[in-house]
Amino acid sequence: MKKLGILVVLLVLGLMAVQCGATPEPTAEPTQAAAATEAPTTAAEATEAPDATEAPPAEEERTLVVWDQFYRGVESDVIDTLNAEFEAEHPGVTVERVSKVLDDLNTTVKLAMSEPGGPDVSQVNQGRGDMGAMVEADLLLPLDDYAEQYGWNDLFSASVLSRNSFTPDGATFGEGSLYGVSPTAEVVGVYYNKQKFEEHGWTVPATWDEFTQLLADIEAAGETPIAFGNLDGWNGIHEFSAVQHVLVDGEYINDFVYGVNNVSFDTPENRQAAEIMQEWVEAGYFTEGFMGIGYDDVTVLFKNGDGVLTITGSWLAGELVDAEFDYGFFLVPQESAGEPQLAIGGVGIPYAIRKTTENPDLAAEYVNWMVSPRAAELWAEASFVPAMPLPEGTEVEEGSLFADTVAAWNHINEDDGVGHYIDWATPTFYDTIVAELQKLFGMQTTPDEFATNVQQDYAAFLAGQ
Repeated sequence: MKKLGILVVLLVLGLMAVQCGATPEPTAEPTQAAAATEAPTTAAEATEAPDATEAPPAEEERTLVVWDQFYRGVESDVIDTLNAEFEAEHPGVTVERVSKVLDDLNTTVKLAMSEPGGPDVSQVNQGRGDMGAMVEADLLLPLDDYAEQYGWNDLFSASVLSRNSFTPDGATFGEGSLYGVSPTAEVVGVYYNKQKFEEHGWTVPATWDEFTQLLADIEAAGETPIAFGNLDGWNGIHEFSAVQHVLVDGEYINDFVYGVNNVSFDTPENRQAAEIMQEWVEAGYFTEGFMGIGYDDVTVLFKNGDGVLTITGSWLAGELVDAEFDYGFFLVPQESAGEPQLAIGGVGIPYAIRKTTENPDLAAEYVNWMVSPRAAELWAEASFVPAMPLPEGTEVEEGSLFADTVAAWNHINEDDGVGHYIDWATPTFYDTIVAELQKLFGMQTTPDEFATNVQQDYAAFLAGQ
């Protein structure tokens, strides 16, 4: 074991300097994002909470209903530990946890937050289709006062907070009030089976051409290059967009997601990314029968050695730590070695508070606890990259999978290359692109038709702004 040293410093500074997601200026020409607030030296000072101003006597029994999507084993254990410790610090308080898969959460949370007995706190997916729609419906509590009270404006940069911000009417994404706080950071890249790499003499690619040659070499060796299942739909977005982020630049991704500067989805780069997806299908690079396999099932296949690579986010690292094989993680390489890195990334799904909760201060205390130094410590122990600075003295095993994911996060921050989840772009974009990607991966449409159909959704949204 060794101290994180530079890794910790870069993680702290990187989280404070996410530039690609900075608050946009709709009427201005594209510019570099404003400099982020200087990082605190430790997480403890930034997140230390003052006494709640409206807390009732400790003996009063209260239940805080919380919905989250941390349903997998390791991440669920982190939440259970944090909840138990929160209850211990708040006698009389019971955290009633409801854990859902992401699709189920997205489908049910808006209605639930509109009901008097709905969750007091819930994770709410960023973007116009989820958080934006709920802000527009006046279902979420603005968190600006709590951000000031608990120091969240110092803990996170303005560019990080902008990803969880909307104007009160829900119309403008990336500015206005804060409506959510994220406990984890995320970067999408490539997990690889170290034993299979060593067995075949493969090395981590440094360029796009080296990456595509690696895929061909893996297939020629009789192995499945990429463990991938598209039954759930959402992970197909990551498969496509991981390649898209190689072909476009950060300015385009930023403008597209925030809906500024009149960009389009129907571009040569997006058509090329779609062509590459179909080339990979035809070459047999994906898991056999991938259209009928879900994300969790293909993860099991990958853990069991079926697939040399898998393209997904840093959130999977904790599930691979105790697997039969050893795994590493690298970013999808750019076209040229040394070219600034751009990758899907940002902060994880944030916690939001129901506007009509009877316990807003307690709910805010809970949210603050989920971004506390203790939370950062537990996430790091579980091999998840926390969205807040790691506590001083945090250690990590050199050469471990967690070290790889932290290094990847640091890399995209250093290169001003933290991209976006493109399904945030419009209220209906998630449904549109999932449906169009199903047709694309199923070879039922052409790359040109794919780009045209997706652009229709985006153009209709811009026209209504």
